[in-house]
Amino acid sequence: MTQAVVWNVKCRGEIMADRLKKAAVWLGLVSDADYSADPPEEELTDEVEAREASSATVTDIETRRPVKTKVADPGRIVTIQPKNYNEARSIGESFRDGVPVIMNLTEMTEAEAKRLVDFSAGLIFGLHGNIERITSKVFLLSPPNITVTAEDKERLAGGFYNQS
Repeated sequence: MTQAVVWNVKCRGEIMADRLKKAAVWLGLVSDADYSADPPEEELTDEVEAREASSATVTDIETRRPVKTKVADPGRIVTIQPKNYNEARSIGESFRDGVPVIMNLTEMTEAEAKRLVDFSAGLIFGLHGNIERITSKVFLLSPPNITVTAEDKERLAGGFYNQS
């Protein structure tokens, strides 16, 4: 190491020790009879000069790249009828790929169905989609680029998933 680097490390170590002494005095762990709160002026100027001499390189922060969203076939809708919460991943992956998902929770217990609805609500919030209740245990998760018309909702509710 060069002498300047050794001096800089030594100076910083002394500054740290000085700060620790101040903290110990403030906490009442040591007496401040032998302790001088003001360091000599000479040490302060040397520290300032050392900091000015060492220059840091500044680099720009990389700008955030836009996330490419996959656009799925507009006519494709995935129907998932999970039996337990472990099947949440397939719902999330389909929705993340831009495919609307019909989630039929009729074969799940109430507690697991609630967990899956909570998971879906977080998924919708995070990916800016939409969730709609078709029947008491059937939900439609639609990505932000897909709109579901009122006729489509009526067809879904009155057709295969009629649970009234």
